[in-house]
Amino acid sequence: MLLTIATTHQPATDLGYLLHKHPNRCQSFSLSFGEAHVFYPEANNEQCTAALLLDINPIKLVRKRTLTLDAYVNDRPYVASSFFSVAISQVFGTALGGRCKDKPELVETPMPLVAKISVLPSHGGEGFLRELFEPLGYQVTLQNYPLDETFPEWGQSKYFTVELQNTIPLSLLLSHLYVLIPVLDNNKHYWVNEDEVEKLLRHGEGWLKEHPLKEEITKRYLKRQYRLTRAALAQLTEPNEPDPDSVEEIHDKEEAAVEKPLSLNQQRLNCVVAVLKQNNAKKVVDLGCGQGNLLKMLLKDNYFEQITGVDVSYRALEITKERLDRLHLPRNQWDKLQLIQSGLTYTDKRIAGYDAAAVIEVIEHLDLPRLSAFERVLFEFTRPQTVIVTTPNIEYNVKFASLPAGTLRHKDHRFEWTRSQFQKWSKEVGEKFSYSVEFQNVGDEELEVGSPTQMAVFSIIN
Repeated sequence: MLLTIATTHQPATDLGYLLHKHPNRCQSFSLSFGEAHVFYPEANNEQCTAALLLDINPIKLVRKRTLTLDAYVNDRPYVASSFFSVAISQVFGTALGGRCKDKPELVETPMPLVAKISVLPSHGGEGFLRELFEPLGYQVTLQNYPLDETFPEWGQSKYFTVELQNTIPLSLLLSHLYVLIPVLDNNKHYWVNEDEVEKLLRHGEGWLKEHPLKEEITKRYLKRQYRLTRAALAQLTEPNEPDPDSVEEIHDKEEAAVEKPLSLNQQRLNCVVAVLKQNNAKKVVDLGCGQGNLLKMLLKDNYFEQITGVDVSYRALEITKERLDRLHLPRNQWDKLQLIQSGLTYTDKRIAGYDAAAVIEVIEHLDLPRLSAFERVLFEFTRPQTVIVTTPNIEYNVKFASLPAGTLRHKDHRFEWTRSQFQKWSKEVGEKFSYSVEFQNVGDEELEVGSPTQMAVFSIIN
């Protein structure tokens, strides 16, 4: 595992003062899992590059572990992971803490920096890496690698060489790496407890709170432990800023109140179930399942054999489970249900292999720049035989007496499309990912404005 940090700050050798490592020396440090080596491939007034090489001892990784095959066959010695964060904190601890005895004025000085990491894993692919680093101001350059150069048909691997360019204080760069490298590591080597919350908040100070993936970063850094994640997010949220899940519930109720006179939600669900049966879909995943309205209908119907609800909100899934528990269904019907917490713009192998995916009133909650990532996750990687997408028809909003003119139906909606916009998007997606598409109206159709909900049914072209 190799990290290089280069600068053209004048004099460039000031980098050695900040890192507290002399450019003319090669130093080695013993760690519990191997050795770290620091050296400078180049060091002059115009250009200075520091390198941190981490040599993992695979024998130390096996000790004190259950001796299964994955203890011996894994990528741990070769890719940047939670081990690298520990190495940064122990070897570059002075720089990470923002301390420099000889030149304290450099600590807060922004300088042009180029960090290169060989190699980072990213299950979410190039998109997730960019979504992590670009909001922090980095120019991101990526090099992906094939699974096997001998067998190009196997496709690309999850491994990338990542180059990050930015003009910021060195301590801030190291803080970003310290937090975000473990976010990409699904197999952290250390025990995650309350201490990790404190480390996350300390090294995320000044930037994590404003990051658009704040919740996802926190969840992954804390190894998806709900109690710790909620504690960290509570401290990252302003005292007068409402809980995001609570706000979402309020907005959901407001939208339901607007549509209630038409019984629109029930009409949508009935249409979706009918289309699922018409397409012989017995294994169904509900993406953005919310509080489980569709899951409830599917679970009670013996036609469906496997049902999965996916939502990014842990609280919504808890409410779903409580609501479904009250159905008192036979055990064989419960066995076909599972709930998964996951984002919809990241690949997740747990949602592959389904006959159909239902995406009910979801896409309008996504920021438009992230819609392309969602398209790839759903139509390219998950790739069910049938995809059902419903979304509000903004043209119909004038018919809702309780909806102020010019407003959307839900305060969290990023957009609402006209019929032509939705059909254009659907046809482009179908053409791009080899799906045919048909459109249906949900609710009573008005001559001038159409129906309140529009539905697209995608069928894979074999």
